[in-house]
Amino acid sequence: MAGSKIVLIEDDREIQTTLRAVLESAGYRVFSASNGAEGQKLIQAESPDLVITDMMMPRMGGFPVLEYLKTLDSAPPVIMITANEGGRHKAYAEMLGAVDYLRKPFAMDVLLDTVRRSIEASETEEAGDDAGPLRRRVPRKKKD
Repeated sequence: MAGSKIVLIEDDREIQTTLRAVLESAGYRVFSASNGAEGQKLIQAESPDLVITDMMMPRMGGFPVLEYLKTLDSAPPVIMITANEGGRHKAYAEMLGAVDYLRKPFAMDVLLDTVRRSIEASETEEAGDDAGPLRRRVPRKKKD
């Protein structure tokens, strides 16, 4: 878990800087891109354990990134983050393979928990499940 590689694709510099700092302080190695085109290059170069992508960005948004990942033999899990409230966007992201979908603003502990669970689920699948390159949705823990 610690030391896992994450590609973070976020066009808002302030959000990108904050998320990167939080993830790095938790022990993750983070590679940042400000749009989907740059993100695709980082994914190819780094073979990350997880991708976190914003939905709406200039040049290339999060949906084309998800579509690109579907073409890979061994795609990493993806968490989509967005300020968009639309339920159809969430359903489309999940259909394209996103394992989770976080609406901004979100608490950093929620992000870290989602990242941890997504990487754990991916490692479990690689160890014995033949689910293929697309990941199933990571179940959320019920709050007591």
